[in-house]
Amino acid sequence: MAHPDKLPESLITLVRNGVSPGVARKGAQWMQYVAEFHMFWTSEFRANSARLVALKNRHLGETCVIMGNGPSLNETDFSLLEGVPTFGLNRGYLLWRELGTTPTYYVAVNDLVVEQFHDDILKIECPKFIPWQWRNLFEASQDCLCLPQSWKPHFSVDPRRGIWSGGTVTFTAIQLAYYMGFFKVVLIGVDHHYDYNGNPNEEVVAKGNDPNHFKADYFGKGIRWNLPDLERSEIAYE
Repeated sequence: MAHPDKLPESLITLVRNGVSPGVARKGAQWMQYVAEFHMFWTSEFRANSARLVALKNRHLGETCVIMGNGPSLNETDFSLLEGVPTFGLNRGYLLWRELGTTPTYYVAVNDLVVEQFHDDILKIECPKFIPWQWRNLFEASQDCLCLPQSWKPHFSVDPRRGIWSGGTVTFTAIQLAYYMGFFKVVLIGVDHHYDYNGNPNEEVVAKGNDPNHFKADYFGKGIRWNLPDLERSEIAYE
């Protein structure tokens, strides 16, 4: 059975227009449960789950830093992060390469980021977390772990059962940090402010320089990206 994220857009639109939001969410959750039950019996899914289990409490009691990609990242003294476990996100590699550093872990869950930049992501030399549905693009990678995505708003304590993104990849990283046993999480470069016109989650094509990230070409001209959903992010953080 297909994961709800993989249904045709025409069918998703039909459901949104003809079914109440509560019923649609509940139906999507049940579809996800059935899809996960089906995946569980595959050797590929079990092998991926075993690799995730190996990370449980690996950093018990430690502090980590999750690096957002807002403009304030340009004001960060990265020498303070020496020896500190870090999570890098999305196109953060545009800065890490300039600094000659690599994060401890990398996370990307947005479909447009993974679809457009998977070749760049493959070159990142650290364990990488990407959505389960994009696993075929990373078959050649020995350090890629796949995350089932959840439609149910919640804080996941076990990524094998699905992670809700909460409208921001930082929330996914926080859930992974919890699973790995980190006691304290520090966020940097998470400005929680965007300059844009349109509706939350709407897919748009950038027409010029990007004012919302640390580099003007982060989501620069011609790049497809989803407008932010700050309200959903705030719900996730709460």
